[in-house]
Amino acid sequence: MATINEIQDSIIEEFSDFEDWLDRYQLLIDLGGDQEPLPEEYKTDNNLIEGCQSRVWLQADLVDGKVQFRAESDALIVKGIVSLLIKVYSGHTPDEILEVEPYFVEAIGLKEHLSPTRSNGLLAMIKQMRLYALAFKAKMNS
Repeated sequence: MATINEIQDSIIEEFSDFEDWLDRYQLLIDLGGDQEPLPEEYKTDNNLIEGCQSRVWLQADLVDGKVQFRAESDALIVKGIVSLLIKVYSGHTPDEILEVEPYFVEAIGLKEHLSPTRSNGLLAMIKQMRLYALAFKAKMNS
C-alpha cells in the first residue's frame, strides 16, 4: 500500500492537471460522487463533525491495527474534500495518521479557494480524523 505522502503527492499531481479552479471544483464534485455512500446507521449526531457549515458525518473503525474512515456530506464539494481526506488517511495506522501533516491541502490551493466557513470545516474534519487516530492509539496501547 502507498504511504500517506505518496497518496498526497498523487493527489497534488492529479490537481495540477487543471489550471482553472472551476475544473478543480468539478474534480472535487466528481470525487465526492464516486465515494461509497455512508450507511444510514452511521448518520448519527455522534458522527456529525462540529464546525462544518454543511453536515458531515465521519465514521472511523480500527481494523487490524489500521483506521478505516467512511464519511458522507450533504454538500457536493464538501463530500469531495472529505473523500480526499479518506483517500489520504484511511487504511493507515494511528501513528502514521498522527505523524503526517496534510500538506496536499495547501499544495493544491484548497485552503485559499475555500470560503472561510468551508476552510474551518476542512480543519475540523482533519482534527476529527486525528482525534480518532489518537483514541485508537490509546486503546491499542492499553
